[in-house]
Amino acid sequence: MASAVQVAADRVRFAPAATDLPLRVLRGAGWIAWRVFKPTVAIALFLALWEIAPRVGLVDEVFLPPFSTVFQAGVELIRNGQMWEHVSTSLTRSLVGFVIALVAAVPVGVAIAWYRPVAEFLSPILELFRNTAALALLPVFILILGIGETSKISLVVYASFFPILLNTITGVRTVDPLLIKSATSLGFSPVRLFQKVVLPAAVPSIFTGLRMAASASILVLIAAEMVGARAGLGYLITAAQQNFAIPDMYAGIVAISLVGLVFNGVLVTAERRLSRWRAQ
Repeated sequence: MASAVQVAADRVRFAPAATDLPLRVLRGAGWIAWRVFKPTVAIALFLALWEIAPRVGLVDEVFLPPFSTVFQAGVELIRNGQMWEHVSTSLTRSLVGFVIALVAAVPVGVAIAWYRPVAEFLSPILELFRNTAALALLPVFILILGIGETSKISLVVYASFFPILLNTITGVRTVDPLLIKSATSLGFSPVRLFQKVVLPAAVPSIFTGLRMAASASILVLIAAEMVGARAGLGYLITAAQQNFAIPDMYAGIVAISLVGLVFNGVLVTAERRLSRWRAQ
């Protein structure tokens, strides 16, 4: 009886006090506010410098308009529907090429990492193309596939394929051997072993490749749209430059940055959801 009373007393004594809860909540809220505040300040300082530098003569206002002027140009492009037309066109091309590269690169990467004969057969040709820049092949894609949608999407697939492939190979090959041995000793079949052990362990590396591929897909597509297109953010920037609509040109550049930021944020969120077991 005494021991039970003593245990209960110890639980009460070492349990966190109720008055500590508001303090912990305030600390958590303060930490979140600080995490949001730091990047906000950096962006605000950059925009303030962009606004002030042309106005005080640090740079020529003709070639670098103040941010407020660029913002007004972007609002006008949104209002008349041109911005959405160009953003949706570029985003569609980029997403289609990215998804095709993802569907093709992950199985090939797994096969190369898991089966030595496949690696010995495919590695030489993949190494040859991996070291050839996508933009260097832009004229080839245009000559063979024309200046339509096929050449642009194919170029995005080419640029996105190798980052996903290489990171998938790395992720599968660097799985902890102890995990594989433990799963094998528990009687996991090869399919279940891959599904429950190898693939989840390789997810962080695969998503690193996805984020690299997403960035490459946007950059390569913009370059392709500058060469031959009638819509898209690359076309918007080139047309604005040729017509000397400099604020519109910078508005297109800002739109590219925002699209890339959203793309990366979606992938980071998906990675966190698929990697919850690591935190646990």
